[in-house]
Amino acid sequence: MHKRSLFTEDQRVRLVELFEAGMGATAASNRLNVRYSATEKLYNRWRLHGRLCLMEKPTKTALSFETKKEIVQRYLAGETTMNLATEFHLSSNALVQKWVRAWRQGGDEALMPKPKGRPKGIAKPEPLSEEEKLRRENKRLLAEVAYLKKLRDLREQGRA
Repeated sequence: MHKRSLFTEDQRVRLVELFEAGMGATAASNRLNVRYSATEKLYNRWRLHGRLCLMEKPTKTALSFETKKEIVQRYLAGETTMNLATEFHLSSNALVQKWVRAWRQGGDEALMPKPKGRPKGIAKPEPLSEEEKLRRENKRLLAEVAYLKKLRDLREQGRA
């Protein structure tokens, strides 16, 4: 069971059995008294993968820009998200909708793979001069003295 899953393993198995018996997401969620939105997601994965939706996917596969672009174009041409997800072996039909939304907002660049990690070439800050180090230390010490004076004044007010 996935760490973030809303269902226990038993609930997931029982939901799949209800789907296989011909129930839809609404009826199955009402029968087991579980959240409809999560049941609908499981139902869509079941429609894509059958009983394999109960298995955890071992790794996350990244699709190329060209593949994502083709999927978006075919969706815009009228194919359904479920058919595209089945044909391209996607884990969920929601991925198609996500890519279409991203493409509409950011064009082709939104479908490009994002680099992982920190961006390369960020300049390291220049080392501080001795004068700047002394200025910063002076500021810190002045703030510390002001804090201690305020603390002393508050303690004296409590005694009076």
